[in-house]
Amino acid sequence: MMSQNLFISTSPHIHCGDSVERNMHLVILALVPALAASVLLFGIGALIVTATSVASCLLFEWLISKWLLKRERCTIGDGSAIITGILLAFNLPSNIPLFQIVMGSLFAIGVGKMVFGGLGNNPFNPALVGRVFMLISFPSRMTSWPVPHQMLAYTDAVTAATPLGLVGYQNDSLPSYMDMFLGNTGGSLGETCALALLIGFVILLAFRVITWHIPVTIMLTVAVLTGAMWLVNPEVYADPLTHLLSGGLMLGSIFMATDYVTSPMTRKGMVWYGIGIGFLTVVIRLFGSYPEGMSFAILIMNAIVPLINNWCRPKHFGEVVK
Repeated sequence: MMSQNLFISTSPHIHCGDSVERNMHLVILALVPALAASVLLFGIGALIVTATSVASCLLFEWLISKWLLKRERCTIGDGSAIITGILLAFNLPSNIPLFQIVMGSLFAIGVGKMVFGGLGNNPFNPALVGRVFMLISFPSRMTSWPVPHQMLAYTDAVTAATPLGLVGYQNDSLPSYMDMFLGNTGGSLGETCALALLIGFVILLAFRVITWHIPVTIMLTVAVLTGAMWLVNPEVYADPLTHLLSGGLMLGSIFMATDYVTSPMTRKGMVWYGIGIGFLTVVIRLFGSYPEGMSFAILIMNAIVPLINNWCRPKHFGEVVK
């Protein structure tokens, strides 16, 4: 009888002919519409920020794998470092200095990912770890948002407030729904165009890279809670559609909250995870000192994922419920 070799590895565990590399490449494909939109909206700045972020993430993962962890096989070929670089860039303004991008990439890869052992072991989304580090370290640069359609401007780009920054202060100055849907507003380079992000969402669903549970639950939770507050006091609180189309809500819901490693394994767990992210995002946006809460909400819920997995663990066949 032939013997079979069994290999024990960390999550994510892929089956049915899939592979980590295939799914990572499909995520990169789904990010292309948002990347193209960012270049059309923010010009050369989007290209510089994205290229610097991706190159830095690849370099640091290679250096840490080879020289610190002493691994024979480097993991940069699986595509995860490229995704981390793109997502980190998507969370940055298009006029941020290069050395700050490099520092954020080092923190994202080194602290957010490789310090835990690499892909499959990290409890937090690496791109968000890098973004929060940069937000704390460089607050003025991380909250300076270039106005779209300055194609050749980079560090000298004209800046303006984001739609979320105007809520509660200048409601009459809020951009139209169409401007927010197409990305004609200030913001991080990958979060402004809702149309491009939704196209990416359709690609991920079509190739079954993710399911609808986490993104839809987050958006529904935010819509219900912000809608209730808007009905109570429309002069102070923005309507649900403004919240859905502005800030990093769609980017985070579709591409970061759905990360295989840091999200729950069961569909029931995904729903509770999405509700938690939506609730925390609304609380931070409406009652916190920072107008955007998506990044912090995802990281907080990342920490709770092990508890969610344990609570929503499926019962074994024939198991007696006590």
